[in-house]
Amino acid sequence: MEVGSLPVELWRVILAYLPLPDLGRCCQVCRAWRELILSLDNTRWRQLCLGCPECRHPNWPSQPHLEPPSWREALKQHALATRTWTQNGPELQSSACLLFFRRRKDRRVWHVGPGCEFETLRGALGVVGPYDRVVLHPGVYEEQAEVALKVPVELVGLGRLGEVALLVCMEQQCPTARLCNLVFMPPWFSTVVYKTSWGHVQLDNCNFEGAQLQVRGPGTCQARFCSFSQGSSAHLLGVVLSLFDSCDFSGSDTASVTVEGPPVSERNWACKHLAALARTFPSCGLSEHNSSPKGHPAASTGGHQPPGANVKKESITIDDWKRRTGVDGVCQRTVIEDGWSDGERSEGEENRDEGGANNTKKHFTLEYKIPCDHHGLSHLLNPQPDGSLPLSSSPDPPSMIPDPLTLQQELDRDPEAHMLAASTLGCILRRCLFRDGKGGVHLSNYGQARLEENVFRGLNYAVRCIQNSTIVMLRNEVCECRASGVFLRLSAQGLIAENNIHSNGEAGLDIRKGANPTIVCNKIHSGLRSGVVVLGNGKGSIRSNQIYNNKEAGVYILFSGNPVVSGNHIFQGQAAGIAINENGRGMITENVIRENQWGGVDIRRGGDPILRNNYICYGYSDGVVVGERGRGLIEGNQVFCNKGCGVWVMSSSLPQLLSNYIIHNCMYGLAVFSDRRGVEGEGREGQENFNEEGELFAWDSDLDSEDERHSARRSISVALVESNCMSYNGAVGLYVKSTEALNVFANLINCNRGLGIAVLQSSQLTRLATNCILENGRGGVAVEKDCRVELRGNGIYENSGYGVSFSGNGQIVENDVVGNRGCGIQVCGSADIKVMRNRVQPSQGCGIAVLGPVKGVVHDNILFQGHRDNRKALLHMDPGNESCVLRNNSILRHDDSSLPASGELQHKLRR
Repeated sequence: MEVGSLPVELWRVILAYLPLPDLGRCCQVCRAWRELILSLDNTRWRQLCLGCPECRHPNWPSQPHLEPPSWREALKQHALATRTWTQNGPELQSSACLLFFRRRKDRRVWHVGPGCEFETLRGALGVVGPYDRVVLHPGVYEEQAEVALKVPVELVGLGRLGEVALLVCMEQQCPTARLCNLVFMPPWFSTVVYKTSWGHVQLDNCNFEGAQLQVRGPGTCQARFCSFSQGSSAHLLGVVLSLFDSCDFSGSDTASVTVEGPPVSERNWACKHLAALARTFPSCGLSEHNSSPKGHPAASTGGHQPPGANVKKESITIDDWKRRTGVDGVCQRTVIEDGWSDGERSEGEENRDEGGANNTKKHFTLEYKIPCDHHGLSHLLNPQPDGSLPLSSSPDPPSMIPDPLTLQQELDRDPEAHMLAASTLGCILRRCLFRDGKGGVHLSNYGQARLEENVFRGLNYAVRCIQNSTIVMLRNEVCECRASGVFLRLSAQGLIAENNIHSNGEAGLDIRKGANPTIVCNKIHSGLRSGVVVLGNGKGSIRSNQIYNNKEAGVYILFSGNPVVSGNHIFQGQAAGIAINENGRGMITENVIRENQWGGVDIRRGGDPILRNNYICYGYSDGVVVGERGRGLIEGNQVFCNKGCGVWVMSSSLPQLLSNYIIHNCMYGLAVFSDRRGVEGEGREGQENFNEEGELFAWDSDLDSEDERHSARRSISVALVESNCMSYNGAVGLYVKSTEALNVFANLINCNRGLGIAVLQSSQLTRLATNCILENGRGGVAVEKDCRVELRGNGIYENSGYGVSFSGNGQIVENDVVGNRGCGIQVCGSADIKVMRNRVQPSQGCGIAVLGPVKGVVHDNILFQGHRDNRKALLHMDPGNESCVLRNNSILRHDDSSLPASGELQHKLRR
């Protein structure tokens, strides 16, 4: 019969009445008939799939509202899975093949129940032959002693699930068995209702109520569409391979699934078939979990990129930042401290905001300028090869923000993680729902498990992995746990990738006691405490995750925790982005840390990380905070567009700041303070519950030695600020109010709204050497009374105020002070100072002015007149000063015939 003889719609109505065997035969007629049968997917195939008493909705229990891609394919996969238990025959040789088919054909069906062949289950099991089917009619079957399965058998409950209940304890002593559509409840003498130690058991559409399933290796188990409730659990000891698919675990008193011990070396016949089933499930690859969360600014994370394109170029301007943060990006006349304002000016200083016709003062242009364009840091200001401006001289913040790597990219560059992603040993749980109980999955003593696309909700904890066990978690959802979501300790390891971990009562992931997992491409967000906590010698590799909107630190490292934190986006947290306290360590590289309420990175109380090549931006407070007793190597980071300071350092700390770009921050670029500032939430992170269920740990015994912690970097005894760029900040570039010594070497400090450097307090020596202080809005360097400061070999160029204003004690030696609008070097008050071998050329005003009862010596300086109309004294000292000595200073004017040629005045900044 031709398909075209009737309308297709009518054929579909007719075929909708065919049973499954007839549909299969129709598929074999011809291609047109096959296509017609396949077109019934949403009608007849859906009816057959949902009407099958041995299975449930394909997306049960976690997503029963979602339809599968194909109902026919779902029914096919179910049919194949239900036959696993029968595939234990020998290899299909000729004689074995005949035996195989004869055995299946001769199987018998036995009925158990009132009025049937047998009234008790024990009676039926006593006479069944291999692979016979035992059908239990509705009722409750109870046995007073353990029942043994000695031959392969299939036990099936008749009717709807729940109409057949077994109060028995079964021990499997045969190679294989199948149980379907049954409810298991514990008998009076044992909570274990089924156990096997060497055979394979297949469970389809069964309920366990207050009972325990026990599988001991080399025994195996395959459970599909089963429900474990009222404290039921599965306990697997030394299993090589077992598979739980689409099961529901609820109301557990302990862990719902316990995996204990390493897989035994012996294998049973079902291992290869279960491994084949496991491989049919997608193991890794791109996933929706790796996309950027909705509502987060695209200017930071960007959209989808093809593999290898991990950097997105975007147009971000100061105006964009103002609109995003709601503040003026330059913070005019920011109040610095107790009435001291960065708006103060010296003689001759002009406000660069006053311009045009309203500016009545005459600005001088240097007719002859000392060459200073080739100072030691001039390369940081030169245009890029493509003509774009470098970060240090660009009026716009950086526009290159890296995207997180995809899981496939992470696996390609990490062979060990790739091997874990492909592994299939131990217990495999996929598409299961764990809810409303104490625990989800517990691994101990070298146990192994693989979790894929499960949902953990409303538990005390979702996963606990301890004692050298290995966990692989892919594409799971872990939410609303009362404690931590995933807990790893005691040298646990594994791969945790593309999971959605959110809304947990404690940390999303808790890593401690030598645990060393690989955590990649997860979403960890909306936690009531921290996103990831690493403590107690915990390790781990935390890469390419999106960690956001957590109530405390996105990543919290303490008590000698030492992870690798790389390539993550940590944003919109309600506290710090990354906090390192209590002797925490860590390698923190190439992360994007943005839009956090507190410091982007907070280091204090012995924290000693390596912070390298990160983007720390758009924060609502400071970019980096180095608090009390903080240490660490902070190198190569871009710290920009934060509402507070770029970097805030307490003087009791000992950091090394090397080669960072600290730019476009609303307040200071770098602030060094001695008093305890009320940094938001200081010490609050320490309140987190790091003791699991009240367990007390003596962390002091786990701390590494001081020598070991600092062996990987150069030792310093004074905080070091070297080779950084501090530009376009809203107030002072470098602000110092400290009681500790400080070394500031070879930094570029330019175009800040306030002073370049302000030293308000420095009871120990602050050394400012070989820095370039350029084009700042209020002046070059200001040193207040009683400060001990040495300025040596600096280039102080073209600042809008004075070059140097010095009221403290120390030295000003071998500096270039050129083109500043105010006085070149102004020494005042009761300073005790040496001003030696400097080159000074003011734009207007004095070259060197000594005001008040200054003590010291001013000698061997060269002063150049900048403009012939500037008739102010290049060297001025108050007439009443008898304690300051002027000696061997050279003053060169335009009308001086001895003025040397410009080539003789070339002088590069000494470094």
